[in-house]
Amino acid sequence: MSKRASKKRSTAKAKNEARAAAASSSNTVASRGPKSMVIRVGAGEVGPSISQLVHDVRSMMEPDTAVRLRERKSNRLRDYTAMTGPLGVSHLLLFSRSQNGNANLRIALTPRGPTLHFRIENYSLCKDVKRAMKHPVNNDKMHRTPPLLVMNNFTSPASADGSAPAVPKHLESLTTTIFQSLFPAISPQSTPLSSIQRVMLLNRELPKQDTQDKTGAYVINVRHYAITTKKAGLSRSIRKINAAERVIKNSSKRNGVPNLNKLEDVADYILDPSAAASGFTSGSDTEAETDAEVEVLDTSARKLLSRRKLEAMNKRSEDPIAASRTEKKAVKLVELGPRMKLRMTKMEEGVCDGKVMWHEYIAKTKEEVKEQDLAWEKKRQEKEERKRIQKENVAKKMDKGKGNDAPDDLNEDAWDSEDFSEAESDDDKGEEMDIDNPIRIPIS
Repeated sequence: MSKRASKKRSTAKAKNEARAAAASSSNTVASRGPKSMVIRVGAGEVGPSISQLVHDVRSMMEPDTAVRLRERKSNRLRDYTAMTGPLGVSHLLLFSRSQNGNANLRIALTPRGPTLHFRIENYSLCKDVKRAMKHPVNNDKMHRTPPLLVMNNFTSPASADGSAPAVPKHLESLTTTIFQSLFPAISPQSTPLSSIQRVMLLNRELPKQDTQDKTGAYVINVRHYAITTKKAGLSRSIRKINAAERVIKNSSKRNGVPNLNKLEDVADYILDPSAAASGFTSGSDTEAETDAEVEVLDTSARKLLSRRKLEAMNKRSEDPIAASRTEKKAVKLVELGPRMKLRMTKMEEGVCDGKVMWHEYIAKTKEEVKEQDLAWEKKRQEKEERKRIQKENVAKKMDKGKGNDAPDDLNEDAWDSEDFSEAESDDDKGEEMDIDNPIRIPIS
């Protein structure tokens, strides 16, 4: 006899409901954290170097970013801002290139801004960084978790002569908050150390007091590193044997396993690792190469100590819990790339279409600021009036029975948004550069 189909349908229905509930809960949890979109403005005009830089920045912003995003020449800024709400995107990173050849970066918070404008003075791609290194790190698993954000010198110190800083204090705090919101916050109590495998370093170059440059440049250096840890207190030979053991367990390959068939004892290899190749080494070769040593909790399983051992440790004034759960690790940073040197030129309200709050080259008086505020207030009132008239016209069409094709939801960005060409800033001042020769700096 055939099985009852009703039971299958009920089981399948229950499974579908469980999957939908799990997906909705995961989407709710994921929507709480920040998400970003790295976009090329003018996909066919930025050039191959800027396109590769966008790809490297996307890998640096993983996992909460659109890695497989594909831009089109017909896309406008409103096309991306309209999708930030349904997708839960909180940051837009817009890369573009001006007619003079200058590469620009805009970091905008959605949906209401503000927007930071940067000029990319120089940059290096990930492939340039790896080419200059002897032992680069290639591990895709470290991109499954967001990097650790480290910021330095983002607050200007008080000047000796009492003069006001070039960038106001409240705008410096706003810039710091924007960069801090790029990645989810880390809780020292609940975040496991194994999940932190990368570091994004932002270092601001403070203007020198003894120079005559009073332009107040706000320059930020961006670096991206991988965190590698090794057990401290071990020689190179022992670390090599441990690495070979892990290779044998994880795969069938035997590359990197030392050849000890010509030695009588393994101690000969530990004391002199080149003895297997009939060579000699110095005593410094057996020392561990470390940048810093820290104590971390040991997550491996350990055998419980007997009462006699605990009493012996108490007599030596040692903490048995700390001694059994902590171990020393040697921490080292390996650069992944890309490198960027950003110079902030402008800060404005909104998403690339608001009032300018600060400009590096243009300084306005109080009277000019008041006139600017009045102009923006007039523009806002005109915008509200257009929205009101549009809603009235839609309501009239709905009453006459002709509003079937009218939009159900009126989005202000659909009526008063600007495209990429109109939203381009005037921060391309400075030295002209050849378009065919982008400002890419390979690492030699």
